[in-house]
Amino acid sequence: MKLSTFITAHLEKILVEWDAFARTLFAASPAPPHHILRDHAGEILQAIVVDIETHQTAAQQTEKSKGQADENVSKKSAAAIHGTLRQASGFTLTQLTAEYRALRATVLRLWMPHMQLGTPESVTDMMRFNEAMDQALAQSVVTYSENADRTRDTFLAILGHDLRSPLFTMKLAGSYLIRPAIGTEGTREMGARVARSAANMTAMVKDLLEYARTQLGGEIPLTLRPENMASICQAALDDAQAGYPDCPFELEASGDLSGAFDSARLQQLFSNLLNNAAQYRDDTRAVTITAVGQADSITVQVCNHGPVIPAPSLQAIFDPLVQLSVESGLLEGAPSSSLGLGLFIAREITMAHGGALSVASNEHSGTVFTVKLPHAPVAPQAKA
Repeated sequence: MKLSTFITAHLEKILVEWDAFARTLFAASPAPPHHILRDHAGEILQAIVVDIETHQTAAQQTEKSKGQADENVSKKSAAAIHGTLRQASGFTLTQLTAEYRALRATVLRLWMPHMQLGTPESVTDMMRFNEAMDQALAQSVVTYSENADRTRDTFLAILGHDLRSPLFTMKLAGSYLIRPAIGTEGTREMGARVARSAANMTAMVKDLLEYARTQLGGEIPLTLRPENMASICQAALDDAQAGYPDCPFELEASGDLSGAFDSARLQQLFSNLLNNAAQYRDDTRAVTITAVGQADSITVQVCNHGPVIPAPSLQAIFDPLVQLSVESGLLEGAPSSSLGLGLFIAREITMAHGGALSVASNEHSGTVFTVKLPHAPVAPQAKA
């Protein structure tokens, strides 16, 4: 019996086994309702039957064996919708692929007593079935992954947005407590700590929101106005000083520092670099930020002296969710106020302005982050 004919004739039996296997994936908790476990399973098998019965040239077979690019996957196919619903129903990706593995094994096991072993027709049927099954699995995985990513990043965006109000309240409370006429010296010290913590957490929330934006496929929007880079650097230095009051910061500015910039974004960029420098600095030396204007560009460098960043860390330093790794023991016990997003966001803001961000680290010069920006943004550069 042809495999396509067998699947059509025994569809219900195959689906019963699919249903039973799916229930085993929820051994530790109540299984979802019957209609959720079996959603689109029949349509997936019917689509596989159609695929097996459709004439296929050698060239088409070769092309199918290479798989489909994500952008070519039909989001309306039964397999694609199945992947979306499985993600929404709480299945893991491992469980989803296990379903397909079990479905493949079930169909072939039930068909074997009805097939003509060793015939060209049965070999072709098996090959076409495996091709179609792999294609359906790929479609389900693509839509599952897309929806899982969207859910995660939307959650991060909402979380970051909702955290801003209580952080603003903390900032106001800290500012109130440090007033000379309020409370005692201990009260003022506690107010300063509250203000610093609120500043650090606000910076982390900003990074989280920008990261969520980039992961959702959006670019960082810019509002360009005539600005002076020295003023932007000074504002960033003031932010960093609030978060690290015991760290000495120094600003040097020279040359033509005027241009069309998004001052809020650049302030966030340089605040991230200064906060990072303060966290990993040598306590005996200041963190410096230097802005130099040239005819066609402005170069801003943030420098700190401290443990040298190893070459492997430098290669991944701008990747999201990566925290700096320094020489063993030199920063043991040092507090971390980073999500591993600050340098990633700094690079994204630099690129949105059509600039470039690089880093070097050695014993003599320290760790130097260099931002080179045009006086007016050009098209963003491709990511390295």
